[in-house]
Amino acid sequence: MKDIKPIELDLSTGKYTRVYQETEYTNNAPHYFEVRSGAEALAEINFQNGAIKEAGVNGVMNEDLLAMVIVRLQHFQDTEYACKENAMAITKLEEALLWLRKRTMGREQRGVEGTHEI
Repeated sequence: MKDIKPIELDLSTGKYTRVYQETEYTNNAPHYFEVRSGAEALAEINFQNGAIKEAGVNGVMNEDLLAMVIVRLQHFQDTEYACKENAMAITKLEEALLWLRKRTMGREQRGVEGTHEI
């Protein structure tokens, strides 16, 4: 079992669920997260750990989770639960995907995408 701690994010309330991250990690960022309700683990997320060309695909990408949230909110927007706040969230999440894609395109152009090279 991994040693985990609650994430520190001002906007995360922890009202119904709480997100935890691993305390020891490599490659500059945590890769393992848990979403918990009380003591019950509801979900485990394993992000990509290491550059794909060096470590292979071994976890989800940031873009994967953003895409899931966008699709979920878009479905709500097709119902009586449609609202301005969901529409704004979708727009900002799509913007986040755009910036991450721009970063990848730049790395592809420099020939360093998928590696630890800068």
